Amino acid sequence: MTFLAFGVVVTVVRGRFEHPLREVLEFSLMAVVLVAAVLIGARLFDRRPAAEYGLALDSEWLRSFAVGGFIGIVINAGTLLTAIAVGWATVTGFFQGSDSLPFLSAMLLVLAYTGVLASWEEFIFRGAMLKNLAEGADGYVPRWVAVGIALLISTGIFAFMHSGKVTGPGGYSYYLLAGLIFGCVYVLTGDLALPMGFHVFYNFSMSAVFGLGVSQQTPEVFVLNVSGPTVWIGEEGILRMLFAAVGGLLLVGYIRWRDGSLDIDHRITQWTPRAENSVGGREAGAENTHSQTDQE
Repeated sequence: MTFLAFGVVVTVVRGRFEHPLREVLEFSLMAVVLVAAVLIGARLFDRRPAAEYGLALDSEWLRSFAVGGFIGIVINAGTLLTAIAVGWATVTGFFQGSDSLPFLSAMLLVLAYTGVLASWEEFIFRGAMLKNLAEGADGYVPRWVAVGIALLISTGIFAFMHSGKVTGPGGYSYYLLAGLIFGCVYVLTGDLALPMGFHVFYNFSMSAVFGLGVSQQTPEVFVLNVSGPTVWIGEEGILRMLFAAVGGLLLVGYIRWRDGSLDIDHRITQWTPRAENSVGGREAGAENTHSQTDQE
C-alpha cells in the first residue's frame, strides 16, 4: 500500500511541479505516507504499540541511530580512499551539482529525501515484515528457525524490490548482502535504530558526500572521475560489497560491546498488545508472551 502511495506521489508531483519545489513536496508527502504506515500498521493490522517495531525514539535509540550513521559514513570513506589509492577514481572538484539551490540547502534536501526512503525500507522490510513473519512462524518451528525464515524471506523481497537498479544477475548479491546486514542487526537488537541510521547515512554519504552514486544524481562534496572497472567500483561492485560487509562486522561488534553478548532479541518474536485493546486482547497478548517466554 505504501509502495503504491509513493508511486502516486511521484507521478502527481513530478507532473505538476519543477525543481526544487518538486523534491520538497515529494519527500514531505512521502514522510506523511511513512508516518501513516507506522500508525495505521500498529493500530489496525498488528494492534501493537508503534514502539514495538523498534521505534522507541528515546535517547538510547538516537545514540544507536548516530552510531549506525557514523559507521555508514566511515565505510563509504573507506571505499573512496581505496578507489583513489588503486587508481580507479580521481577527485576533480568539490561542492558541485547543487543547481539553483545553495549547496547546503541542496544537501539538506537530499538528506531529507534519502532519510525518508531509507527509513521507509527499514520499517517495511524489517520492522513490519521480518517481525511479523518471525512471530507467525514461532511456535510451529524452533525460534531460531522462525527468525531465520523471516530473515531470508524479507531479505529476498528487499533485493527484488531493487530490481530497477540491478544491471545484471550479480547485482542482486549486493542487495541480498545489504538486506542480510540490516536484518541481522535488527534481529540482534530488536530495534531499528542501528540499521536505520546505517541505511540513511550510507545512502546519503555514498552519493552526496563521496560522489560514488550511480543510480541517482545529487550535489556532491567530492566530485569524482571514476575510471575503474564496473565489476569492482560500480554501484553493486565487489569493492562496495567488501566495505558493506566490513560495515556489518562493525555494527555487530558494536552490539557485542554494548550488550555484552550476541543473541536473538526476544522482541523479534514477541507481540505486546496496545494498552487500549480489549481485556480479552490483553489476556491473549499476555498468554502469547508467557508461552514464548516458556519456550525460550
